[in-house]
Amino acid sequence: MWAIEGTGSFGAGLTTALLARCERIVEVDRPARRGGVKSDDIDAVRAARQALAGVGLSEPRRRGDREAIRVLLATRAQAVTFRTRAISALHALVTSAPDGLRQRLRRLPLGQQLQTCPGLRDSSRRSVEESATVLAMRSTARWALACEREAAELEVQLDRLVRRLAPELLDQLGIGPVVAGQLITSWSHHRRIRSEAAFAKLAGAAPIEASSGTVTRHRLNRSGDRQLNRALHTIVLVRMRQDSATKDYVQRRLARARPSATSNGA
Repeated sequence: MWAIEGTGSFGAGLTTALLARCERIVEVDRPARRGGVKSDDIDAVRAARQALAGVGLSEPRRRGDREAIRVLLATRAQAVTFRTRAISALHALVTSAPDGLRQRLRRLPLGQQLQTCPGLRDSSRRSVEESATVLAMRSTARWALACEREAAELEVQLDRLVRRLAPELLDQLGIGPVVAGQLITSWSHHRRIRSEAAFAKLAGAAPIEASSGTVTRHRLNRSGDRQLNRALHTIVLVRMRQDSATKDYVQRRLARARPSATSNGA
């Protein structure tokens, strides 16, 4: 048995080669380092002890189709992030622009700003400041639109892969190609996750016991796969708005959590 840390990053090459030889592989947790100190010898001993103890082990995620979805998801997320940054930069440019440009653009909705700014033209009658601002607005808006197109193209590819691998996911309310892709990426393959409880723990959706004395309570789990947690959160938000069964469940839970008028002494 091989115990490897980082099977999806620095250990990906070794993991792929060993899987091709039908070797048994477990993924071990990465150590918490103090002061940035690293020792390969110590890490190797720690990984071996963890594997022998059978604590905190998991099967490495598969490559192939699952890895293709992961790469598309990561690249799309970058495109969305860059688009958001470009829009923020464009908003700042409009806010601080000379009066003529500012009055023309600041009342336009975001979509119209993105469509208008790439077509701005310079003129010899403009000041140096105005000419530079027009150039910056034009470049920033084009960058935002390019990122938007890239994200859309990547989402189309995601949709094709998801429909081939797990089309039933897209039939569920609140699950689109991006959310479905994240579910597939985190789940990876059959029998990797043993139960619903294990899946909830992986997603950081399993509450943590925080009871003390006669008080029984739980607190939110901040660990686990945060991208998977985000995908589940998106599904819940959609169903809270559109699914009658989810709405009824939320109302029952809220009613149970509210203190009664009698208990308040009213």
